[in-house]
Amino acid sequence: MSPDVIWTTVAALLTLAIFSFLYRDNAFYKFAEYLFVGVAAGWFFCVQIKNVFEPNLWVPFTKAWGDFFSTGSASMEGLLLVFPFLLGLLMFSRFTSRFAWLSRWAIALMVGAFSGLAIIGYAQGDLVAQIQASMLSLNTGSWTTSLSNLILLLGLIASLVYFFFSKEHRGVTGAVSRVGIAFLMISFGASYGFTVMARISLLIGRFQFLLQEWLPLIGITALK
Repeated sequence: MSPDVIWTTVAALLTLAIFSFLYRDNAFYKFAEYLFVGVAAGWFFCVQIKNVFEPNLWVPFTKAWGDFFSTGSASMEGLLLVFPFLLGLLMFSRFTSRFAWLSRWAIALMVGAFSGLAIIGYAQGDLVAQIQASMLSLNTGSWTTSLSNLILLLGLIASLVYFFFSKEHRGVTGAVSRVGIAFLMISFGASYGFTVMARISLLIGRFQFLLQEWLPLIGITALK
């Protein structure tokens, strides 16, 4: 039996083990679930080592300090990598109860730096981009496009009014906020529908794998 047949059969059996959850929770499903989580964690760890740790820290760090001890000169940027290297080592102090407090320095720096970068990234990628996308012309030369832009602007304003809690939602404010709720529900429904469509696409892909790749490979012709 060729390796392709073996590995394809293993993938098919694991797929069927996942599908067995549709009947009820069982040992086959749990085995496939734990195997997936373990393999995904191992794969993610290897990717981080090869694509992040080695090229961004270990290789320039060892090269810079190797040049410093051998020739007495090295790039300052490479020498300064000793600080993130030490902070990374402090993260492992969590495994000891006596020195676990040392990891707080590294965690605090990482959370603070990530929060600052995330705020800038979200502001530039989401907030500014959405504000620019909402500045639409109502005189586009096409009545359908102008009507679509008008509906989008009205929905945006109504949705913002719904989240304006400084004024009680009564009268005109309450009516506009209820319109905003309708737009929000439509948006959430569309997002949920898109998520369902994506999951259905994954399901179709697994059925195509079972019927068109695995069954013919083991000598069984799937019904068309």
